[in-house]
Amino acid sequence: MAHSKHDQIAKKLAQKLNTDYNKGKGIDIITKNRVIEVETTKSGIYQGINQVKRSSKARYIAVNKDNIRNALNATKNTGIGVMDENGNIIKKAGRKRKK
Repeated sequence: MAHSKHDQIAKKLAQKLNTDYNKGKGIDIITKNRVIEVETTKSGIYQGINQVKRSSKARYIAVNKDNIRNALNATKNTGIGVMDENGNIIKKAGRKRKK
């Protein structure tokens, strides 16, 4: 059975970060100091933001190259970072702004 693009990206990132890919419900990749949710569709980006927004660790959405601009727009002013499918950080995670 072929692996989905989501699974391919998640497995590659987990291996690169020396951790496991959580294929079930919840955040895809959890390390000691960050959480990463992998999304491969524009509509999935908002679901990914909801997955990671409650974490106290640095929060990232990892997307394929076609969705980098969509992810940057969706995460504006959220404190959630964006990385590409290879784990390169496009936008560093920061603290959520207080209003």
